[in-house]
Amino acid sequence: MSRFSRLARPHSAGFTLIELMIVVAIIGILAAIAIPNFLRYQAQARQSEAKTNLSGIFVAETTYYGEQSSFGTFNQVGFTLVGSANRYTYRSGGAAPAGGASSNTAGQDLIPGAGGLNPEGTVTAFNSQVGFTATAAANLDNDPTVDQWHINDLKQNLVMPDSNDVSG
Repeated sequence: MSRFSRLARPHSAGFTLIELMIVVAIIGILAAIAIPNFLRYQAQARQSEAKTNLSGIFVAETTYYGEQSSFGTFNQVGFTLVGSANRYTYRSGGAAPAGGASSNTAGQDLIPGAGGLNPEGTVTAFNSQVGFTATAAANLDNDPTVDQWHINDLKQNLVMPDSNDVSG
């Protein structure tokens, strides 16, 4: 008996093509279930960026109001973002003391997101003598829906977004 004849025995151990195809099908089904859930959770985690930064804007605005008796732009209140990878476009109201709507001037009352400018939405950034509203907007998953948040001088709206880009 040659040494090659031992390898060609009919009862050799291994997997059949059918068994391998069943395993591949099971992995495909699990991936089809897991990947959309993972992407949704990832997008929900990205929403925490907006909530955290809007909370920082609230602190900066209320501190500035305590010193100046008016609400100001990002430049006036000294609010900046750490790093350049922010996903959201942030807007504050117009310059103090007159206030008003955002002028959409980068470096003043606009901080553009890494993906470019996103529309402001139904709630607009605005400053007045008695209050402020700052907004955040981003398209987290490149669909038609934009994720939009806002915060005001009463620290409202950090629980529910104005429009939610995270499906599910």
